[in-house]
Amino acid sequence: MAQVEQLLKYQEEDAKLLQIERDAASSDEWKNYSQAKSFLTKAPEKLDAMDGKAREMEALLDKLNKKYEEIEETLKDFENLDELVEGGADISFYKKNATQISEKLKSIKAEINSLTKSVKDADEEYKTLKKKTISVQKQYTEYSEIYKKYKESKLGEMDTIKKELEKLSKGIDSEVFKKYQVKRSERIFPIICAVKNDRCSKCGMELSIVGKEKISGGGVTECDNCHRFLYKE
Repeated sequence: MAQVEQLLKYQEEDAKLLQIERDAASSDEWKNYSQAKSFLTKAPEKLDAMDGKAREMEALLDKLNKKYEEIEETLKDFENLDELVEGGADISFYKKNATQISEKLKSIKAEINSLTKSVKDADEEYKTLKKKTISVQKQYTEYSEIYKKYKESKLGEMDTIKKELEKLSKGIDSEVFKKYQVKRSERIFPIICAVKNDRCSKCGMELSIVGKEKISGGGVTECDNCHRFLYKE
C-alpha cells in the first residue's frame, strides 16, 4: 500500500504543476505570442507562393498579349479585300476567315482582361499580406517580452513543485514511474484512481480477474480501457 500512497502523493503535487501548465496554455499572453509566432512562421512561405503565382500569371499575360498582336496582324491581309474581289477572289471565303479571326481576338481579349484583373488582385493580396507581416513582426517582439515575463513569474512556483516531485519519485517503482510519465504526456489525468465495485471509477470498465488479484494484495493494476492506474482503497 506504501507504493499506492506514494503515487497518490506524487499525483497530488503533479496536479498543481499541471494546473499551472493549463493556465499558461489558456492565457492571453501565450495565445498572443503563439499566434504571432505561427503567423510569422508561415508568412514567408505564403509570400513566396504568392510571388511565384504572380510571376506565372504575368508571364502568361505577356504570351497572350503577343498572341493577340500576332493574330491582329493577320487582319491586315484583309485590308485590300476590294482588290481581291475585283480580281475574282471568293469573298465568302475571306469573310469567313475574317469573322473567325475577329472571334478569336475577342476570346483572347477576354482572357487578357480576366488575367489582368487576377494579376491586380494578386498584387493587392501580396501587398496586404506583406503589410500585415510587418505589423505582426512588431507585435511579436512585444508579445515575446510579455510572455517571457509571464513565464518567469511562474517559474519559481514550478521549480518548487518540481523539486518536491523529484523527492516523491524516489519512492516509486521505476517501471511504474516510467508508465506514469508516459500517461502524463498523453494528458491522462488523474493517472491513478480508486476502484469502485471492481470497476474503474473513471470509465466504468470492470477489472479483469488478474487485475482484481493485483489490487486485492495492495498493488496497482491498469484499466484495460482508459489505461489509468487503479488501486483498492
